[in-house]
Amino acid sequence: MSQPVALHPVLERVTARIVERSRATRTAYLAQIDRLSQRQRGSDRMGCANVAHAFAAMPAHDKLKIVAERVPHLGVVTAYNDMLSAHQPYESYPAQIRAAAARCGATVQVAGGVPAMCDGVTQGLPGMELSLFSRDTIAMGTAVALTHDVFDAALMLGICDKIVPGLLIGALHFGHLPTLFVPAGPMSSGLSNSDKAKVRELYAQGKVGREELLKAEEAAYHGAGTCTFYGTANSNQMLLEAMGLHVPGAAFVHPHAGLRQALTDEAVRLLLSARDKPIGKLVDERCIVNAMAALLATGGSTNHLIHWVAVARAAGVLIDWTDFSELSGVVPLLARVYPNGTADVNQFQAAGGPGFVIRELLDAGLMHEVPAMAAGGLRAHTQEPWMEGGKLVWRELPKSPVDASIVRTAAEPFSPTGGLRLLAGNLGRAVIKVSAVPEDRHVIEAPARVFTSQEAMQAAFKAGELDRDVVVVVRFQGPKANGMPELHKLTPPLAVLQGKGFKVALVTDGRMSGASGKVPAAIHVSPEALAGGPLAKVRDGDLIRLDAVAGTLTALVDTTDWASRPSAQIEEAQAADNAHGLGRELFGGMRRLVSAAEEGAITWL
Repeated sequence: MSQPVALHPVLERVTARIVERSRATRTAYLAQIDRLSQRQRGSDRMGCANVAHAFAAMPAHDKLKIVAERVPHLGVVTAYNDMLSAHQPYESYPAQIRAAAARCGATVQVAGGVPAMCDGVTQGLPGMELSLFSRDTIAMGTAVALTHDVFDAALMLGICDKIVPGLLIGALHFGHLPTLFVPAGPMSSGLSNSDKAKVRELYAQGKVGREELLKAEEAAYHGAGTCTFYGTANSNQMLLEAMGLHVPGAAFVHPHAGLRQALTDEAVRLLLSARDKPIGKLVDERCIVNAMAALLATGGSTNHLIHWVAVARAAGVLIDWTDFSELSGVVPLLARVYPNGTADVNQFQAAGGPGFVIRELLDAGLMHEVPAMAAGGLRAHTQEPWMEGGKLVWRELPKSPVDASIVRTAAEPFSPTGGLRLLAGNLGRAVIKVSAVPEDRHVIEAPARVFTSQEAMQAAFKAGELDRDVVVVVRFQGPKANGMPELHKLTPPLAVLQGKGFKVALVTDGRMSGASGKVPAAIHVSPEALAGGPLAKVRDGDLIRLDAVAGTLTALVDTTDWASRPSAQIEEAQAADNAHGLGRELFGGMRRLVSAAEEGAITWL
């Protein structure tokens, strides 16, 4: 194996700054872990009635093992449902985990289930306004499950967009427990993501009908497993690998492969062997920086500029978008997976996958050599799992790319810098995913057309009102306004306009997520319009400049006029609609409490 190399000075500087910024919160967090770690085991500490309730439904021999023999007792928190294709395979996992634990002399209980919504189902619908807040709901559900407080370690079953961050935030609030995440893998490749996107654009232009569109969508999303593009769900798996919280190499193995079953069994064995590694101590400042580097090197989901701020905060670590931006300046782009390229995650895995990227970053001094749940530390995640003679083994990956159109070495990257940029100016602070945007579109200057909903923008597009150079501004889409929904319904019409040769960009205080594509989009604009952010000052016709090279987002308006200009207010009918119907009333408290996007859109502080 390669020997550790000197850290890149920027990585070292950013890490040191995060350590200093987090000193008080991280110290308090570790003190809490130490206090909880010093307690007696749950069944020894609790009253007899508590113990009896905890294990009442278990077989008698398992009760004996826990109470008398004091064997390790594992808790499972599951996000299983069969609404999510990615989570459907989890239906059989508890039985498999129990059997694997029994072979290792341990016991298992499903501690609880957490909700898991599919953003693909709710795109453009009212349910999407609950999506971001579902993350903190899942974190609370995880806490409810683990607060039974009888477990020696925990397994987390979750994959998709808000589910992994929610489980991770909840687990970090029980940071004294060793915790491992158990993925289920991507679905097999269907209609290519590129071909699917083309049909969507044709539908947006009225050139194909609903029947053709549905046929294409069903050919793309066709079976069990995660969607095969590199969106938030698959970015989650990349980041968990980079944090050492998986069985090494487990991220992108198909749900029905024999290797997947072996990896799930191995998760139990690994967790039992790593009971001296509480998650709260593994997830330190260096671990968080490693996750950030992995995100940048793969052009991952912009959602994680929100989610990982919240994850870090749960561990007492304070990060911001400036940290991401500085790292992006030195972390090279090493992977091209749709929408940053044409490959899907199955092809990414076949080309070397997370292991190849992690090895290249470690060898370039762009990741910290840190402990992981696996005995070999993070270096264990530079190998790939394999079945040999019916046994699970790991082998070294090739030194050179198997397919240089999908992965590259750090010495010959796709780009010397990462896939994300920070933008700042008189419109606030925002982020842009540039890894999929053509270089001639990194700077856009055009008149604004202002909307307060994606439906209004789509109507203007269909009426031909946007057939020109335009910066589409969609505001009142932030966390406080309506839960910060993803605005994917904007992508096909914007792509059509760009395809006609117009200079087009999007500016919004909403989200576009991991599927952010080839149209330049300044997203997560903070402060949001409803919280008094300057986006509320923009008027139709204002000249807007989005410059991803210089890192600026500016309304080119006379400074005196701009300073005296009143902010637009959200329409009363829109505000009422955002707050009512289909369960949205239940999340009113979260909308009132939520922090800004750059602060993680947190509702629990």
